Amino acid sequence: MLEKCVRILQAFRSGDQHLRLADLAQRTGMPKSTVHRLAAVLIDQRLLDQDDDGYQLGIALFELSSLVPVEHQLRLAALPFLQDLFMATHETVHLGVREGLDVVYVEKIHGHSDLGLPSRVGGRLPLNCTGIGKALLAFSSDEVRADFLSRPMRRITDKSTTDAARLTRELSEVRATGLAFEREEATIGRECVAAPVLVQGEVVAAMSISVPVSAYRMPHLAAAVKTSALGLSRYLRNAEEVRRTGGRSASREPGYRAAPRVVEIRSR
Repeated sequence: MLEKCVRILQAFRSGDQHLRLADLAQRTGMPKSTVHRLAAVLIDQRLLDQDDDGYQLGIALFELSSLVPVEHQLRLAALPFLQDLFMATHETVHLGVREGLDVVYVEKIHGHSDLGLPSRVGGRLPLNCTGIGKALLAFSSDEVRADFLSRPMRRITDKSTTDAARLTRELSEVRATGLAFEREEATIGRECVAAPVLVQGEVVAAMSISVPVSAYRMPHLAAAVKTSALGLSRYLRNAEEVRRTGGRSASREPGYRAAPRVVEIRSR
């Protein structure tokens, strides 16, 4: 029963507001009678809701999602840096982590030109089609990269990178520069630049700025996102040091430098 209930919840996809009983039955492969019975259980637990338009995800899922450790801890640590980045650019900024072959977006601050972007908090996109995904993949282990590159790659737009040799070259450049680029690979008319968040040499997340092609000012945006990612990396490293040493902050160590602030970027 639990597995069938999960299948009903996972039938909802990005952009779905409501699903009819027939939609849920089709996506889950279960009879309508079974879906109707299990949906009633989920409604009782506030995991689903129902109105005249059909079924929608319930408020209890939202409440639970805020308790997920990666969401709660990483998001809280990253928010000041993401807010600085947004204030510096007024464009859409993202924070994401790797989950299998996908980016899962932990946070998103909508920019003034955020139209048509497929990203959403809690949503997934393929690693090869996003700046964040490329940043995460480039700094993942050799085994993770080799496994990903050996699989068929999904395509979102006609410009999505799906060739293993080409992506291998891109990832090598990302490791050399600390910057990942996505050019209309997730949304036509949008480009983005991303940077990894590294703690003790391991990539824990990545952040990005997404802008319309007409507003793409690479040197300025690259400097801003790299500075923010570096600031978050230092903050997380210091927090890990405090945890490891039982309260002794790395900020008291000789040579420690506070995380830099993002400077304002003005349109030219």
